[in-house]
Amino acid sequence: MSENYSEEELRMAVERLSDPAAFEDAEKVIATVAPDLQGVLVTALGTGGWFGESLQSETLKAATVPDEEQRIEAVRALLSEETHLGMMVGVAVGWALRTELAEKDQSDEGDD
Repeated sequence: MSENYSEEELRMAVERLSDPAAFEDAEKVIATVAPDLQGVLVTALGTGGWFGESLQSETLKAATVPDEEQRIEAVRALLSEETHLGMMVGVAVGWALRTELAEKDQSDEGDD
């Protein structure tokens, strides 16, 4: 299977995904395997070092900023960064899942 998509193809696909209805079927399917996918995501984040000492250090640093307003901003920034990171790893897990399913479909077609 070719993984070579043009920037235009990717942009158009992302644009189609901006329609909330595009997610209805996917959400139904994913809801049935969510616990398993959550485990894959946690493993990917853990083995990638995302929950290591640097996160512990950044969490402690944000939580102990003396000025209350700066502390709240530091915690918000940390949460935002972690959310973005989790989303990117989630996209990578989704892409890998898509690849696995496509490879299975190709091998099933070869069995016919």
